[in-house]
Amino acid sequence: MTYLDASLSRLPQMLEDVERIIQFESPSDDHAAVARSAELVADILGAPLALAGIHATADSIVIDGVTHLRWRVGSGRRRVLLLGHHDTVWPHGTLDTIPFGIRDGVLRGPGCFDMAIGLVQAAHATAILAERNGADAVDGVTILVTGDEEVGSLTSRALLEDEARDCDAVFVLEASGPGGSLKTERKGTSMYTVHAHGRASHAGLDPESGINAGIELAHQIPAIAALAAPDQGTTVTPTSGRIGATTNTVPAQARVEVDARGRTTAELERVDAQIRELTPVLDGATITVTGGINRPPLELASAEGLFARAARLAPDAGIEDLRDVAVGGASDGNFTAGIGVPTLDGLGGVGGGAHAESEHVELSHVPHRTALLALLIEDMLREASQ
Repeated sequence: MTYLDASLSRLPQMLEDVERIIQFESPSDDHAAVARSAELVADILGAPLALAGIHATADSIVIDGVTHLRWRVGSGRRRVLLLGHHDTVWPHGTLDTIPFGIRDGVLRGPGCFDMAIGLVQAAHATAILAERNGADAVDGVTILVTGDEEVGSLTSRALLEDEARDCDAVFVLEASGPGGSLKTERKGTSMYTVHAHGRASHAGLDPESGINAGIELAHQIPAIAALAAPDQGTTVTPTSGRIGATTNTVPAQARVEVDARGRTTAELERVDAQIRELTPVLDGATITVTGGINRPPLELASAEGLFARAARLAPDAGIEDLRDVAVGGASDGNFTAGIGVPTLDGLGGVGGGAHAESEHVELSHVPHRTALLALLIEDMLREASQ
């Protein structure tokens, strides 16, 4: 039986597993829900591992109230890290308007594409290898499922970097690019809040004695946007903000959130330096900047070797013409690439609509992607043992 055959035979169970994950809502900002989700995911992913004879217990790791999961298979050196997350962007109640469902070969539901299907593929690919070659054949594999990826991985960054540090490869089970493309480049991200400080006064009695922080911020927003460098692929986007607190007061405080993304560390550092050099326009106003670089870029050099390996193995998984893509979004793979560990992203579901009501997974690809992951793990472990 080929790995593709094994994956096809597992598809009904994989769909049951992914349904259970989707039916439990786990918004990132609800730590209690994320903790309960971790219990469920530990049970769901642990079952195929146990049935395959893999004796690996899920470690529940709570950092600053956020629950992460880790399976370490075997006692040998860590060689391959399979990386995913179980938190979602969707608030409680989303299932009432976007219910789980399968129709015409398409799976729908909040978090199905990003990234419930990828988690299930990781566990079943590992189980397929153990069933075929024995549990010792997956010695050195770690599966790490974090609980705060969607909000910047503020509690899990050190954990995932530590788990990746000595590995030969990190395979990220985030959703694929268009048409099933693997992600070999991701922009790095920075997050800032630019604060304008003025002086409050009554908007009707003596507006002249105030310093309007809102007007100061209005001067700053074009200057912030101008830090972008389109020719370098660098974006700097003012997003949301607030001016003042009451309608009859010259505002003393105003702020805007800024999303910055760049293909290279040098560009992120340039933006970081320049945004901190913003100078006020109004007499008496001041500017402060909080935040900074969140995720380093996943650059092509970190992924191209693993992508070449995947392209070589893809035909054995029934995948022809495997392609790669550069994307603007970031993932936890940015962190592992940032510490120099070869990282290949986008190995999860094929579909679309991440973070949107149209989120979906094309089921015809699931067995092929699962088989490809199994082949990649096997190939990396075989090479590491030689």
